[in-house]
Amino acid sequence: MDLRQVFATNLRRIRHDRKLSQERLANDAGVDRAYLSRVERAVTYVGLEIVEKLAKILDVDPAEFFRKPTRAGARRKVG
Repeated sequence: MDLRQVFATNLRRIRHDRKLSQERLANDAGVDRAYLSRVERAVTYVGLEIVEKLAKILDVDPAEFFRKPTRAGARRKVG
């Protein structure tokens, strides 16, 4: 799992934990929802300014986005 995938997985997990929609998070962060979707799918890179905004909105230390998921906490892809 590369760094973009780690970031994407953690961002999506934290956003779901906070019960926020992509639309709401994107609006609060001042970015387009389609951009946030690409970030969560590890399709595009994210700048440090956006990392900082997302961390503040989600009330987490920015380092949380870069922690490799543990095996027990990893979600399996179905399909």
